[in-house]
Amino acid sequence: MSKVLVTGGAGFIGSHTVVELLQAGYEVVVVDNLSNSSAVALDRIAQITGRNPTFEKVDICNRESLWLVFSKHRPHAVIHFAGLKAVGESVEKPLSYYQNNISGTVVLCEVMAEFGVKQLVFSSSATVYGNPSSLPIREDFPLSATNPYGRTKLFIEEMLRDLYASDTTWRIALLRYFNPVGAHPSGLIGEDPQGTPNNLFPFITQVAVGRRKRLTIFGSDYPTPDGTGVRDFIHVVDLVQGHLKALKRIEIDSGFVTCNLGTGKGYSVMEVVRSFEQVSGVTIPCQVAGRRSGDISACYADPSFAEDELGWRASRSLDEMCSDGWRWQRMNPNGYE
Repeated sequence: MSKVLVTGGAGFIGSHTVVELLQAGYEVVVVDNLSNSSAVALDRIAQITGRNPTFEKVDICNRESLWLVFSKHRPHAVIHFAGLKAVGESVEKPLSYYQNNISGTVVLCEVMAEFGVKQLVFSSSATVYGNPSSLPIREDFPLSATNPYGRTKLFIEEMLRDLYASDTTWRIALLRYFNPVGAHPSGLIGEDPQGTPNNLFPFITQVAVGRRKRLTIFGSDYPTPDGTGVRDFIHVVDLVQGHLKALKRIEIDSGFVTCNLGTGKGYSVMEVVRSFEQVSGVTIPCQVAGRRSGDISACYADPSFAEDELGWRASRSLDEMCSDGWRWQRMNPNGYE
C-alpha cells in the first residue's frame, strides 16, 4: 500500500485531504506541530474513515525530527500544507512567515531528497497572481504578491521550479487555491481558525452560531454587481479531490505541473451571505466598513487547465458549501475545543 506524508495534516484543508487519501486506500502519515490546528481532527478523521492516520507531532523546520519521521515511515510522496497563512499577521510578523514557510519547505525538500522521495504536491495560492489585469485568471498570468504571506508562496514556487530544473527526477505539482470553504458533509471536521477569522466564511458561521455579533463587510463600492468584492469560492472537498488527482498524476507521469483549483465562477460577499441565510434559516447581521488596503474587486479562476491535465473539476454549488459549513459549525459551535 502506498504511503503519503501530509504536512499540516491536522489543519482545515490537510484534514480533509487525509480523509480522501484514507478512503482511496493510501496509508497516511500526518506531520503537524499543532500551532494552528487540533489533534481532535485526527480522531474525527478516524470516525469518518474507520482508519487512523499515523501522527507525528513535528515542526518541519526541525530537520532532525523530520529526518527521523522519514527514516521511520519511508513515504513515497508528500503533500505539503504546513505553514502560516494569515495575510494580516504576515505583514506584522514577516520574519516568522519567511522562517516557517520558506525555511520549512527547504528543510522538507532536503530531507525528501536524502531519502529519495521526489514526488511532491505543494499547496500554493491564488495570491501569487497579485492584482490580475484581467479575469478569469489563467496559470500563465504574470506572478506577483502584495504581502509577505503571498511572497512566501511565490518564493517557494520559484524554489521548486529551480529544484526541478536542477534534477528532473523530481515530480512536482503546484496547486493554486482560490477560496476554500464549507466542510466535510459529516460535520465532523471543518475550519476552526484560532482567534479572529481571517476569511469571510468562518466569520459568517461564527455570527450564525452566536460567537460574533455581526459580519463586517469591507467595501460596498467595488465595480461589481452589488458593490461587494467577488471571489471564487470552492468547496473544500472539491479542492482536496484535486490533490488526489494531482498525486495520481505525479505517481504516473514525470514532470512539473501547475494548476488553478477554483470553480471558475465568482460570488460576491453578499451572494455568499444570502445563500448562507437561505440554507441555514439564520439572519446574518452585517455592517459595512471601508475597503481594506490591498483588497481587489474581483478574483476568479480559469480552471480549464486542471480539467485537461488532472481530469479534475469542481462540482459542488455555493448552497452546498454553505449547508456543509453550517452543519460543521452547528455541530461544533466552539470548533474542536
